[in-house]
Amino acid sequence: MRVYALIPAAGVGSRMQAERPKQYLSLLGRTVAEHTLTTLLQHPAIDRTVVGIADQDPYWPHIPQSNHVITVSGGVSRAETVLNGLRYLRQIATAEDWVLVHDMARPCLHPEDIDALLASTNPEGAILGAPVVDTLKQVSGQQIHTTIDRRQVWRAFTPQFFPIELLYQALTQALAAGANITDEASAVEWAGGKPSMVQGRSDNIKITWPGDIALAEFYLQQQAQERACH
Repeated sequence: MRVYALIPAAGVGSRMQAERPKQYLSLLGRTVAEHTLTTLLQHPAIDRTVVGIADQDPYWPHIPQSNHVITVSGGVSRAETVLNGLRYLRQIATAEDWVLVHDMARPCLHPEDIDALLASTNPEGAILGAPVVDTLKQVSGQQIHTTIDRRQVWRAFTPQFFPIELLYQALTQALAAGANITDEASAVEWAGGKPSMVQGRSDNIKITWPGDIALAEFYLQQQAQERACH
């Protein structure tokens, strides 16, 4: 079994209110994308990495290139970009191969979390996540309707790990049916699958808002100190 990484990176990240897509913002002297790619490229279990980018992306050519990175055209949505990447992988992969789908805007991914995900034995896939620690409220407008039992609620992270063919079929069918697909697991769930949840590190944040860059810098510095201590 070979494992490939797939990164949908065709979005513009409008919530960051930045002059360029968030994956190209500076983070400790490198772009967010470089941090993310480095972690995946250095992991020994990952064969190669496929990145879905917007056509005529003016920033991607400035990212240091690797022979282990292949680019494909992005779609109008995350799900369609992932599907384009899976179409490419189906041309080079076997029926036994799996894919790790990861957000380019999660530059703090730790190799230990990749290891934990790869150790999952669920044939229907697995994703990284963490239990919710805050009290959750169901709200309409600004009015609270009820408190949700957080004991059954987890935050979903990436990477998300699936057999290539299973994810391809699930995404294809879900998009054709007009299903609301927010991540890869939701497509597999829609198709009847039951992926596993693997607890990951809470510092695997997704850069979404302007303040997240400073938080990512803090986490990356903390991780560097951890490595230095070992």
